[in-house]
Amino acid sequence: MNSEEKKEINNDSSDEILTIPNILSFFRILLITPFMILFLNGQYVWAAVMIIISGLTDCVDGFVARHFNQVSNFGKILDPVADKLTLLAVGIGICILTPEVITVMVILIIKDLLMLIGGIALIKNDIQPPQARWYGKVGTILFYISVCTIVVLKVFGIEVPYLSVILLSITAATMIFALVKYFLLFLDLITNGSNQKKGE
Repeated sequence: MNSEEKKEINNDSSDEILTIPNILSFFRILLITPFMILFLNGQYVWAAVMIIISGLTDCVDGFVARHFNQVSNFGKILDPVADKLTLLAVGIGICILTPEVITVMVILIIKDLLMLIGGIALIKNDIQPPQARWYGKVGTILFYISVCTIVVLKVFGIEVPYLSVILLSITAATMIFALVKYFLLFLDLITNGSNQKKGE
């Protein structure tokens, strides 16, 4: 098989929608509804189970996409959308239960809004937005761990001094780090894209 044929196959696979990673991303979006129903009805343990499943699915879809060559253009958009919708749903529920997480939620919302603006800017410049990086995934996982821990402790009436502050501070710092890294990546993509257009 020559290089042109390989290139054509890769291009075709990049446009697929019903790949395993994309199905897992759709599944994460579907989990939002049962999570909210369970959470708002005070069934915190089962709500936490929904989030744990969502978090595990989030890790699996990236692994499958990279290792089984199922990275698609649609998936690059769907995966972060699923992440943001899930985080928004969790954040709303957690803020209702524990107002101390509002600061982290504000940081999260600002981060996601800036990333959305950056993604739109890349698309307008005919640059494909990159896949989620490891630092973004770590921030998401830490968010899940932190909020699940806080909820479980609150539901069972367990008091651990400063634990919530420590967890939320680490989560916020990780999110800020991810934002800075994505911003540097954005600048690199914009610069390279501009140089390529000048060279054409």
